[in-house]
Amino acid sequence: MKKIIFTENAPAPIGPYNQAVLTGNTLYTSGQIAINPQTGELVISTIELETTQVMENMKAVLDAAGMTFDHVVKATIFIMDMNDFAKINIIYGSYFNEKTAPARETVQVACLPKNVNVEISMIAVL
Repeated sequence: MKKIIFTENAPAPIGPYNQAVLTGNTLYTSGQIAINPQTGELVISTIELETTQVMENMKAVLDAAGMTFDHVVKATIFIMDMNDFAKINIIYGSYFNEKTAPARETVQVACLPKNVNVEISMIAVL
């Protein structure tokens, strides 16, 4: 059985997908980009602010499922430019305890939705 997770504190889906799906004790999130859920505007003035908005959106989705970043077991980061990796990594890392951080891959891609610079998805377990 699956339960659809939705919160107004993260950007609403703009297609045939949901913010997250909970099945059993495992949460699968859709990728989050840097849309401010209150204004609908992209936050892309710097890669640091963009990454922070992405992580805050993810935090809202996790919270809607009754979880925190401590529950995350796997993360995937898609970036437009690998030269931004260090800056993204600093912001991303500030949301986790380094000793218990999840498994992760970071992949440079050719294009992301709305031409953003970073998108992150996660898997979390209660």
